[in-house]
Amino acid sequence: MSVKLIKRSESVEGALHGHHLDSSGATGLFIILTDRVIRPAYYGFDGIESLHSWLNESQSPLSNGAPFQKRNFFADRIIDMLREAILKELSGNSTEGSLLGDLKKAWPEKFVSEEGIFSHIHAGDRIFMGTGCGEPQHLISALVNFIKSKPKAFFDIELMHVWTLGQAPYTDEEFQDNFRLDSLFIGDCTRNAVNVGAADYTPVSLSAVPSLFRREIIPIDMALIQTSPPDKHGYMSLGISVDIVKAATQKASLVTAQINSRMPRTQGDGFINIKDVDFVIPYDEPLLEYKVEDPGEIIQAIGRYVARIIEDESTIQVGYGIVPNAAASYLGEKKHLGVHTELLSDGIVDLMKKGVVDNTKKSIDTGKTVAAYCMGRTETYDFLDENPTVEFKTIDYVNNPLIIAKNQRMTAINSAIEVDLTGQSTAESMGGKFCFGIGGQADFMRGAALAPGGKSILALPSTAVNGTISRIVPSLQGGTGVTLTRGDIHYVVTEYGIAYLHGSNIRERAMDLIAIAHPKFRQWLIEEAKKLSLIYKDQTFVPGANGVYPVALETIRTTRNGLNILLRPVKIGDEPLMKDFFYALSNDSMYKRFMSARMDMPHKRLQEFGVVDYASSMMILAIIEGDNKEIIAGIGQYDMNKGMHTAEVAQVVKDEYQKMGVGHELLHYLTYLAKKRGLLGFTAEVLVENEPMLNIFKDMGFDTEKRRDEGVYEMRMMFRDLGYG
Repeated sequence: MSVKLIKRSESVEGALHGHHLDSSGATGLFIILTDRVIRPAYYGFDGIESLHSWLNESQSPLSNGAPFQKRNFFADRIIDMLREAILKELSGNSTEGSLLGDLKKAWPEKFVSEEGIFSHIHAGDRIFMGTGCGEPQHLISALVNFIKSKPKAFFDIELMHVWTLGQAPYTDEEFQDNFRLDSLFIGDCTRNAVNVGAADYTPVSLSAVPSLFRREIIPIDMALIQTSPPDKHGYMSLGISVDIVKAATQKASLVTAQINSRMPRTQGDGFINIKDVDFVIPYDEPLLEYKVEDPGEIIQAIGRYVARIIEDESTIQVGYGIVPNAAASYLGEKKHLGVHTELLSDGIVDLMKKGVVDNTKKSIDTGKTVAAYCMGRTETYDFLDENPTVEFKTIDYVNNPLIIAKNQRMTAINSAIEVDLTGQSTAESMGGKFCFGIGGQADFMRGAALAPGGKSILALPSTAVNGTISRIVPSLQGGTGVTLTRGDIHYVVTEYGIAYLHGSNIRERAMDLIAIAHPKFRQWLIEEAKKLSLIYKDQTFVPGANGVYPVALETIRTTRNGLNILLRPVKIGDEPLMKDFFYALSNDSMYKRFMSARMDMPHKRLQEFGVVDYASSMMILAIIEGDNKEIIAGIGQYDMNKGMHTAEVAQVVKDEYQKMGVGHELLHYLTYLAKKRGLLGFTAEVLVENEPMLNIFKDMGFDTEKRRDEGVYEMRMMFRDLGYG
């Protein structure tokens, strides 16, 4: 079956070639219908209006003598094809407004009043509302106003959405007989209603929602959506919100679209033809914007730590909130990043504009930024309009852990309300109070953990409520929903550092997490962890400012042999690393360092190295940063000599890194730190046969005095005016 439209200016004979029709004397607008059932014929009309009238006449050969509303399916298909042909011809040079006018002429039954649309709602119906920044604000306001004017029009309507950034008047008490909200994620405007029982919350991973719609476990009676204006083919775009909206439109009994010229046309799965929409309301209004507040120093510190974890050529997912978005702002020096994310944020778009994100190294969807929805500024929406490098796909694809895991070096960055000392976290509730929701966090963290070289990062400030509450807690409160289990999280990041949990036991996790908690809560966490038997009962701790990890002392150096090392102070959670370090030393190295035949290094002895009072001591580790793991190459320390304004210094380097400049860098840095402290020099006891250590001291150019006593040099080394470069 085919349909041909002939404009007045065209050659009818040429258009009718092959149909053997007599077209002599033809004037006006023509159509040709050919089919095995309908005999080839052509009809002439003065214009669209007369053609449309003809399509509705009972005398039309397509009506089989029946009114328009009762035509058979075959005739309906021909009429749809005719309408498409008409629109294709007439919209070639149309403006947006005239195109809508043409659509209205072709589908007048779709362009009805809001009251006419809402008259199709029946008591007990479920209405899906497009959500986030794609929320059809005018349609929802019109629905509320309709029930205000006609409060008995319908009752017990269930409204469903992911969440709203706008107002939620339908949760007001005056509408409790008409509406009840069921939210898949909880926003600021609906949180109170959910927690007082005036609205519902459905805890579900968003990737599962399209299946719930398709299987009609959650049936949809009407979908209220927002789209871009249609193109000349009648296709509209869901724009910045494809996520679960596409599935809702496919299963809803009735679909109503608010056509908004400010909605960008985005590529991917979000196209919907006007034929598949039941009602249309053209109404322009600004799209909702999601503006992240300027990050303070705490959030910036977290962002810098997160950036250290992310490798070049990684594919990233950035979750909801100020913390993940701030992390994106510190990725400007990375190369060839890719994006596969549920939420497309301003931060990611900024990286695309800078060329940091080019998607060239992605394992799947190469060259494309893939997302399910966008929340951002108007400038971001403008960037997305007709942009072929960005594709919005349905959420059951974007959030599918098996799809996510196909990306090499997939890195998921998310946040949480709190995390406990065993490594489980919540992003949805605290005790019996619901705060947010599951969303897509678990899908992405698990998908990233499964990916080759993948990483899952949980980033959060160490405290909440103006510093009065610790976000790192001994255990989650009773009734709290566990969003991420102990096996889902690789890294936890606060403004105090990074804790790597993957493969760590409970004791190691607890100590690493305490090390990045806010200092004023660390002693409390230590005591609570002891009560819960999470850590050693004799675990020591330096309270107050003297025990705070001095993050500013972290520095990267390159040795004379070209070895890159991170020099940093020791952390309270470093005991497992130091245990591995000391037991990897040869007997000779152990003897030269401790001048003892004792080779064991139990917990009690390790604490002497791992728990430091920074007011009187300094312990610096030379770290080789491996694949998701730190390796200690050397340890240097000094302890202040009381009343002498000097410090006793000692260090040891792992055998495989000896003669590579590690010892020189350690002593150089310890000297710099001691001079900053105002110390005048070092003292040391060194075995006479420990020539490597003696040579390092000599190379430093100290004013040295030494005295030999039973095979040991007692050394006094005063600083000259040396800098540290």
